[in-house]
Amino acid sequence: MALLEVIEFLDETGREIIHRVPEQGSGEIRLGSQCIVRESQVAVFFRDGKALDVLGPGAHTLTTLNIPLLVNLIKLPFGSKSPFRAEVVFVNMREFLDMKWGTPQMIPFRDKEFGLVRLRAFGTYAMQVADPQLFVNKIAGTQGIFTTDRLEDYLRSILVARFADLLGENLTSVLDLAGQYDELAGATRARVTDDFAALGLNLKAFYINAITVPEEVEKAIDERAQMGAIGDMSAYMRFKAARAVGDAARAEGAGGLAGAGLGLGAGVGLGGVLASTMAQAMQAPAAPGADLLKQLDALRAQGILTEEEYQAKRQEILARSQPQSVPELLKQLAALRDQGIITPEEFEQKKKDLLSRL
Repeated sequence: MALLEVIEFLDETGREIIHRVPEQGSGEIRLGSQCIVRESQVAVFFRDGKALDVLGPGAHTLTTLNIPLLVNLIKLPFGSKSPFRAEVVFVNMREFLDMKWGTPQMIPFRDKEFGLVRLRAFGTYAMQVADPQLFVNKIAGTQGIFTTDRLEDYLRSILVARFADLLGENLTSVLDLAGQYDELAGATRARVTDDFAALGLNLKAFYINAITVPEEVEKAIDERAQMGAIGDMSAYMRFKAARAVGDAARAEGAGGLAGAGLGLGAGVGLGGVLASTMAQAMQAPAAPGADLLKQLDALRAQGILTEEEYQAKRQEILARSQPQSVPELLKQLAALRDQGIITPEEFEQKKKDLLSRL
C-alpha cells in the first residue's frame, strides 16, 4: 500500500461530483502529509464508513489540529509520524446545472380515455452539495457510492420514482399532458427536495423536457384531433369503428352491416358501437351478402370483432341474404366458397335449399 505524501484530485472535466483517493481501498497517510484542495472542492477524511474531518480549498499540512476527529478515532499518539489508514473523498461544491434524468423503462399509466398506457419521460435538473460531511456519510458511508456515474444513477432512481407517483396522482389523461409539464415539474421538485436534503444535497431546479406515448396512442390522439377533440370515449370509439369500415362500407352502402343485423348489443364490445354508427352514417340500399361478409371479415381481421361475434353475424348474413334470383345466389355462394368464407359443406347445404325452391 503506497504512502500518500501528497493528497489531491485534479478534475479536468469539471463534471466529477465525488472522487475517492485512493480510488480503491484505503491509503497510508501520516501527519505532515500535504492535502491540496482546489477551488470549489472540499476534502472529507473518511474511515470505517464515517465522514470525519472536512478541509476547504487550500494547501494543508496535516496535523492534529486540522484532522482532530480522525486523530482521535485512531488514537494516534502525540507527535507520531506513523502512517495510518484512511481515505479522502473529494467533493465538488459547485452547482451542476445540466444533470440528466429519464425513465429507464416505460411507466404504466391508467388513462381515463385510452386505458392502460405506457409512458416515457426525460428532462434535466440542477443540484448542489449543501452539506459535504452529511453527503459523504450518506452516499459513501451508507450507499457505498464513490463514483459520479453511480451517484447519478442513484439520484435518477429517486427522481423517477417520485415522478411516477405524482403522474398517477395528478394526471387523468395523456390528452392533458401539454398543459401539465410545469405543474408536474414543480410538484416533483417539491416532493424530492426532502429526499435530496437528507443526502446533503440541494435540488435547485427540475425540468420535464418531454413525456412520450407509444405510436399507437399518438395515432389515437391524432384521430381525436380530427374529430375536434370530442369529449367522451363512446363518440371516439364510434369514430374509430366508422373509419375501420369507412370507405368500403360507404362504397357498398349501409344496407351493409347495419341492414344485415350487425346489432350485437352494447354488452358484447364494439359490435353495439358499430351497429349504431353504421345505422347513423349509411343510408344507401343493402349490399349483397358476399360484400357484407367481406366487410365482416375485415372487421374481424382488424380486431374490432371477436371470433364469436364474427361467426354469429356471419350466420345471420347467410340466413338473411335475399338475392333477386336463385342462379344469382348460387353464383354468390360459389364465390364465397372459392374465397374460403364458407365451407364446401355449407355451400352444398345452401345449394340444396335454393334448388328446392325451383
